[in-house]
Amino acid sequence: MKPDSKYQPLWAFLQESNQDEVILTFAEIEKLMNDTLPDSARKKRAWWSNRSKGALQANAWMEAGYRVEDVDLEQQRVTFRQPTAKPKVQRVGDTVLWNAQLIKALRRHMGLTQAEFAQKLGVYQQTVSQWENSAYEPTLATSKYLTLIAQQAGFEY
Repeated sequence: MKPDSKYQPLWAFLQESNQDEVILTFAEIEKLMNDTLPDSARKKRAWWSNRSKGALQANAWMEAGYRVEDVDLEQQRVTFRQPTAKPKVQRVGDTVLWNAQLIKALRRHMGLTQAEFAQKLGVYQQTVSQWENSAYEPTLATSKYLTLIAQQAGFEY
């Protein structure tokens, strides 16, 4: 992170944090930066994307070891989270059995919200939520599809 970057104070704050999860309001971020966030940060979820290669704001939290987990535009609040340790993987033959921890880790790796992940998979957001909360597990066919998505995303398990 360049010392003269507008987002360097956010990077420094996150880097010094000893927490797995940090929740900041937009106002708190602006106070850290001693500057205002752009209008797009208040109106567009995409501004907070972890996939924005070269975006100065994304570099700030990602270089500090965090990813944006959730953005609440209405409450003007963002949740940053450090990636978790590798989840345990169970297999039946060569088929991965996708459990709550593994599904959540894949979604986080891809930098997607539950709704975005659901859209990519062609399922409802509630389905992803139920998987991640261990209400039920994906079918064998869906597990094979999740494995394909994971391979395409470069997700190692």
